[in-house]
Amino acid sequence: MTNNFIFEKDLVAKTIHVVREFNAPVEKVWKAWTDPDILEKWWGPKPWTAITKIMDFTVGGTWLYYMVGPEGQKHWSCSKFTAIEVGSRLATDTAFCDENGTAAPGAKAGHWDNKFVAAGDKTKVIVDINFDDEATIKMMVERGFETGFTMGLNQLEELLG
Repeated sequence: MTNNFIFEKDLVAKTIHVVREFNAPVEKVWKAWTDPDILEKWWGPKPWTAITKIMDFTVGGTWLYYMVGPEGQKHWSCSKFTAIEVGSRLATDTAFCDENGTAAPGAKAGHWDNKFVAAGDKTKVIVDINFDDEATIKMMVERGFETGFTMGLNQLEELLG
């Protein structure tokens, strides 16, 4: 695992900040975050697997997917793309939802801003997540987001290997 890894959470500010460097060119890392066939191979902690229902990678488009667990349980999530700068940045509003992409009443979003910075043949990914309220970030922390996201990033590093 790379030594260049930061995971910071600030419950009061309702933010999570992650920095991870990968030994791969930015084009390859960008594709791993935006191509559903690759994204499904690393997104989420094992033994969970991501399954894409819809990937419309355009501003205003949606990534609708679910995580399937080892006993067949499904947890749906929907990410609406709010900004795309090819090869350098993508931003989404993400919330838990049903299989049609409809968020539950009162569901709060996480606002992701992902930056991809080329450094020679390496890429630094900077993820900033802002939450609508303190209860939402606390729920994510309690559900093990740090461990799960770290596992996913480790799987991405292996995949890029």
